[in-house]
Parts: sequence; C-alpha cells; structure tokens
Amino acid sequence: MTRQLLASAAAVALIATMGGAGSAFAQDAGGGTQPPTGQAPAQKLPEVQVIQPQQKAKPKPIKKASKPKTTPAAAAAVTAPSAQSPAGAEVSAAGMQYAEPPESNTVKMSPLSGSEIPVEKVPGSVYQMNSSAIKRDGSVILEDALQTQIPGVIISDLQGNQFQTDIQFRGFEASPVNGVAQGLAVYQNGVRINESFGDIVNWDFLPSNAINNVAVVVGDPVFGLNALGGAVVVDMKDGFNFQGADVDTRFGSFGRKQVSAEAGYQSGNWAAYGAFEAINDDGFRDFSDAEVRRGYFDLGVKGDNAEFHFNFTGADNNVGVTAAAPEALLDIDRSLTFTSPQTTQNTMQMYSVNGKVQATDDITLSGNTYYRHFNQKHIDGNLFDDPSDCFGQPIDPDHPEDGNFGTHTLCSGGEQVYGNGAPIPIGAGTNFPSGTAFGSIDKTSTNTDSEGLTLQAVDKARLFDHKNQFIIGTSYDHGVTSYSASSELGVFGPKYVVNGDGITLSNTDDFDPKQLRATNDYFGAYVLDNFDITDRLSLTVGGRFNWAQIQIQNTSGDEEDDTLNGKHIYARFNPNAGLTYKFSNALNWYGGYSEANRAPVAAELACADPENPCLIESFLTADPALKQVVSNTWETGFRGTIENWQDHSQWNWGVGFFHTTNYNDIFDITETDIGHGFFQNFGTTLRQGVEANISYRSQRLFWYANYTYTDATFQSNGIFPSPNHPDGGTIPCEDEEEGPTTCLAVHKGDRLPGIPAHTFKAGFDYWMTPKWKIGSDVIAASDQIFFGDENNTARPLSGYAKVNLHTSYDVTDHVQVYGLFENLFDRDYALYGTYYSTDDAEGDPPDFPGPNTPAGRNLGDNPRTVVPAIPFAAYGGVKVKF
Repeated sequence: MTRQLLASAAAVALIATMGGAGSAFAQDAGGGTQPPTGQAPAQKLPEVQVIQPQQKAKPKPIKKASKPKTTPAAAAAVTAPSAQSPAGAEVSAAGMQYAEPPESNTVKMSPLSGSEIPVEKVPGSVYQMNSSAIKRDGSVILEDALQTQIPGVIISDLQGNQFQTDIQFRGFEASPVNGVAQGLAVYQNGVRINESFGDIVNWDFLPSNAINNVAVVVGDPVFGLNALGGAVVVDMKDGFNFQGADVDTRFGSFGRKQVSAEAGYQSGNWAAYGAFEAINDDGFRDFSDAEVRRGYFDLGVKGDNAEFHFNFTGADNNVGVTAAAPEALLDIDRSLTFTSPQTTQNTMQMYSVNGKVQATDDITLSGNTYYRHFNQKHIDGNLFDDPSDCFGQPIDPDHPEDGNFGTHTLCSGGEQVYGNGAPIPIGAGTNFPSGTAFGSIDKTSTNTDSEGLTLQAVDKARLFDHKNQFIIGTSYDHGVTSYSASSELGVFGPKYVVNGDGITLSNTDDFDPKQLRATNDYFGAYVLDNFDITDRLSLTVGGRFNWAQIQIQNTSGDEEDDTLNGKHIYARFNPNAGLTYKFSNALNWYGGYSEANRAPVAAELACADPENPCLIESFLTADPALKQVVSNTWETGFRGTIENWQDHSQWNWGVGFFHTTNYNDIFDITETDIGHGFFQNFGTTLRQGVEANISYRSQRLFWYANYTYTDATFQSNGIFPSPNHPDGGTIPCEDEEEGPTTCLAVHKGDRLPGIPAHTFKAGFDYWMTPKWKIGSDVIAASDQIFFGDENNTARPLSGYAKVNLHTSYDVTDHVQVYGLFENLFDRDYALYGTYYSTDDAEGDPPDFPGPNTPAGRNLGDNPRTVVPAIPFAAYGGVKVKF
C-alpha cells in the first residue's frame, strides 16, 4: 500500500513537471533561480525589485543568462539569517548575480505558522538551515546535514546503519531506537512526529529534497513533551515556494544507487508540489544493506487572507542494522558483524491538513490535523543466554507423574525452555547434537495508528502602545499501538549468523511471547507573549501545560501477563521567561529560563522492575511506575550580523552559555542476562557548556566554524549494575537471579556516557569560476564514555576527526555534474561503544570463513563492542533541471 501511495506522489510530481515545463529551470516562489545542488538558493524576490520593477502577474520564465551564482548557503548560526548575499540584484565583474537581502530574520515560536518573530527577540539559541544549506554538501541524510553546520549537533549510531542514526544536541537525543531517552521534540509541518510507543524519531521517513527549512529552537516549552533539550522544527516545501522541476541521479561506493526528483507548479491561487527519493545501498559492513523509498506531496490554495494545505508523507524502508561488534572482531576487518540477522523494516503514511486565516489585521488563526500510521518489524539475532543441558528434568514439569525419562533437554539460566509448547531435546540422536552453538532470533512488531489536532490564535495588536505578540493554543494527540514480541530458536553458522529452526521459544520469563496494546493520550495548552518594552528591549513570558495518559493492556491471552495492565498519568506546567536587547544589528544579547518535561513511554513503563529485567526491547513485565523527567534550562549569550554593502559580504557570529539540569532522568540499566535490562529513574544530571560560531559569505566564498563544549555529568550518587565491565565493577551487590555480582558506584561529577565534551566543525565553499564550485567540511569530536562505564574507570571511546569534500560543475544551465567524498582520509573511528559478555560468546560453532579469521566464537576477554563509522566513500551524480 505504501509503495502505491509513493508511486502516486511521484506521478503527481511528474504531472507538475509537465505543467511547469515553461520555466527554464527550477525556481523559487518569486521567480528567482534555484541553483544547483550544493549552492545557495536565490532569495525569494519581492513583488517589486529595487533595481527593476516586476509585474505582479504570473511568474515569467527566467532567461538562461540570469542564472545566478548566489552567495553560499549555511546553517543560520544563532541569528539564523537566510544565507544569501546582502546585495541587490546586480551582476559583478565576474558575472555573478546577487540575491536580494532577506526582508526579515524570523523563526516560529510554536509548531504552527503565524507565530513568527524576529530571531533577535528570541531569548534563547536558534539555529536554522534552509534547503540549499541542507543540500550544499550533497547529503541525502538529514542527520548528516545538521551535524555538519549546526553547533552542538553530533551523530550517534546504535544501529550500525547511516540511515538509522541518532541526532544528539547538547547531550539530548532524538533516535529511531526504542529504549533511548528521547530528549528532543521533533515536528514536521506542525505535527509532532515522535512516534507514540517509544517517542522515537524515524529520520529516514523525511525526503531530503522536500525539506524547505529546519530550525533547532531552545528554551521554548510551547513545543510540548520531550523538548528537554529543545525542538527540531522541519518545514516542507510547497508549490508556492518552489516552482520548476529537477531530477538527481547518483552512484557510488558500496553499491549506492539513488534517484531523487521534485516538481512544483503554481496556477493562480492553487499550487502543487511533489518529491520522491529511491535509495539503494549495500552498506560497508556485512548485512548492512538499505533500501529507502520515501515521498512527499503537497496541494495548497491561498487567497488574500487565508492559506490551506493538504499534504502526504509516505515511506517504505528496509535497513540492515548491524549494531556494535567486538573490537577483537573489527580488528580483523571492520566490515565484519556480530550476531546476525539484524534488520528493521519501517513503513509509514501520514496525511495532514494545515492552514491559517487572517481573521483581522491583528489576529491570525491557524491549525492542523493529521492521521499517521506506523509499522515496524525488527529481527535481531542474539547469543542464547546460558544454554545448558537440563539432564534429569521431566519431559513436562507440569505432569511429574509421567516420570523422569532422563531426557536431555535445553535450559537457559537453569530454566527449562520450551519450543512450540514442548521441551527441546538435545544431544545424540536429536537435531541439536552436543556442542551446538545455540542462538535466538528475537522478533518485535509495532503497529501504531495516531491522530491529532492543534489550534492556535495569534494577536499582534499593540499593548500600551508597544509592539506585542500574544499566542494561545491547544493540542491533542492520540495513539494506539499493538506490540508483539517472540523468540525463535536458532543455531550459529558462518559469519555469526543465527539460522532459525522455526521453533518458537517459551516457558521462561526470558522467552515467553508477549502481546500488548498501548494507548497514549497527550493534551497541551500554551500561552506565550513577546512584548517590546522599548525599541531595543523585548520580554518573552509564557508556558505550557502538558497532560499525558499512557494505558497498557495485555492482549496475549495469558492471565499471568495481566500484571502488565496499568494506567499512568502525568501532568505538569512548564514556564519560560526571557529578555533580549538589541545594541545594533551586529550585537544582540539574549537570556532566558525555561522548563520542560517528558513522560515515560509504554516501552519504559512496561520494563522498569530491577527484579524482573526485560530482554530489551523484546519482553515486557509488570513494573513499578516511573517518574516523569523534568528539565530546567538557563541560557544567555550574544549574537549578531555584520553586513558590508560595499563588497557585498556578511558575517554571522554568536557565543552563548547553556545550563540544563534534569531531574529523574530515565536510564537503561544493563543486567547480567544477555541483552536484558530495565529502566530506572536517576536523581539529577547536568548538561552545561559553551557554544561559539562564526560564518562569512561573499560573492564567491563561504566559510563557517563552530565549537561546542558540553559538560554532561551525574549530579547524584548512585549504583549501576556492571555485569560486563572490563574491571568487573567496583563494589559488591546482589542480583535477584544470579546472586552476588559487582556494580559501579557512580559519584557526582562522573561523565554521562556517549556524550563528547568537545565538538568542532568547520567548512567552506568556493566558486573557482561561475560554473565550478569546490567545498569541504571537517567534523571533530573528543572521546566518549562507554555505555556501561558510568563511573568512568575504563578506557573511553576515542575521539575522531574526519574530512568530507564536495565539488560541482554546471555543464549547461540545465545540467550539473558533481562529486562527493566522505571520510576523505579513510579514518578508522567509532560512533558508539558498550560492553558484551565474553563468557557467553565462547564456544565452537562452525569456523568463521575467510583468511586470517579465527575458528569458533572465542574472541578473547575484551568485552568492548563498538559501531564503526563509514570508511572512505565516493559518489558521483548528475542533476538535470527543467
């Protein structure tokens, strides 16, 4: 069904292409040129130009000679200006045309349009990227684009696939992995797209070529649940702001084949836009292939006082998630994987309607409504926990009268395991002879339907004869998820692949199949007022009330699982207040305080009992309730824009300090059983630091640099189990099932895992000629603490620095060729680190094939496992405009 919908969207895009064929090439709403991939877009032209008047009639096709080489695009650091040249429409001696300067520098103060104010009045950090900034390095992965230019953003990779990575901003994450603490709220066209069951964010659903603008906003609780570290606001293109068409084809390393197409067309008050991306990639590691199909369509209509849009987003993606592998294995070959298969199949369809009405000169009413369907199927091959021979166990322990036949059957952790409802015979004369290397294939399925509604009113009437903007709004989101989990018995073969035997496991807490229904209802109401005390000094005050109800119901039919049933309610009002002062365009001060919260999700609530850990994320148990997470953020800084009208150059700069305290953070606690753990609140954590950024743009050169220091630490003492820690833990403790073990004593000031203290990014674009551009980016991060080393006593994950390169050449006004090079110097580094049980990885399954590889699974006593980053990769493509 999804692929049919995507095909329909692509067909509409082609129809729009035919309708817009009169344009020489892709245009923006004002008739300006849309430059080649990797270059800045022409600024939207006003109805009347300073240099040459235009008629207000239908947009005219642009002559080939008018094709500009505009000023390079960049992330709008702090001040978030559109990255355009500051001059008027004139042609330099080099033959380069400049775009008009931006009329205003604004950002939305809520998820809905109509709430925009100048960034200089926002009492917190704001970072923006327009569509050209996102595409300047040729990336089709939004996470990569954001990491490149936005301060504080870095990528983490738990899955081992570049299409399923996490965004981390100031130590807060938005991840596609259930169990990761989701600390960022993410919106698409005003719709919250954190999925219902685990608040996860599937970045791979967003077609990169359809994104018009991305803003990262800090200190605004109006964005609702999960905005602990901020909100990521994604706005998509439509037929009013993009007209024309282009097709982009690319080939390259690791079997990369992709095609991207988009088209926009306007006819009077109506406009349509469609985009589609199809990507195939074999991946640089075994079993890490990806097949991505995603599309977007928008139909809009607007008049003098109203504008409405219907849009559809669809995706059907299948990715191999190779996850972390032992360092001893990666030392042999970084393409090797450990315990496969690991695959994730995602499908999604979302329909939404949004609009706004100018009710009076001062009042704007806006709203949206949506329906979203999300389905995920995850398969994960794993080691079998503590396999043993249950010699002496009755065939059926429920019927001891049948006698003890001395049958050799399979046990896990001392408990007899059933397969398809009966004990599993092992040993001589069975399908599982002595020495069999057992594994399990854990399967989960998530099927979610969600819908919601948001309404908002904005009043810009003057207050006490001062400029003022007052926002009031409300939202409601409802989601229903059917979740199931089961395990299949398997046997390890070559390349650590678990081959399933069609035997469904049961009879233990570890392996009993589970089915449940989770229902979440989220209600929010918010107000926000921005008041100009003077022409330079602005005050912002507001807040949001969040109410969340999560219900869990057992649907497996097993009465023992009825203990899963429960209802959890969370409510909180989060205030914010701040000031800004504009000394000049070149110097603007901001400072503010805000609070935010996130409610525990069903996946966490159903796995919060340390005495009954879950097979993350497969198996759920009856658990005590978790507390909601609350953040308090203080932020202050300076920013500015310096424009030189003589040489048409522009400087943007910013420096700021942030301090966020989290109360009752939720952590995934590792248990002694393989892959098992539970979720637990932890006292207080802190994420504080400094950000600094600068960028420069002129008619031929753009460059940027930014640095972030993030001091992310525990602020309370605590105890964490450490079953696989290389030092065996530091204090003795007791495990409910395993008996005496060791734990880590965490102290105030210990670093949080997975967060680099230092990140640095820099890059440039330079037009060698009006047709040829080259550019490069450097991304560097310092070391990270391993997950499982919360007391910071083991060797950390090493830091890294990588260089990317891109170049493009305009063959004609319609055709561009380009090349992209990732990890130019082929640096070996990793993006994520944790530990595994070396004891459970010992054995003698079939030999691992290939030269210089070990026999069996015994990989030594090094428990460190990491996710390697992509090595050197090269891609080339052709982009054609119509």
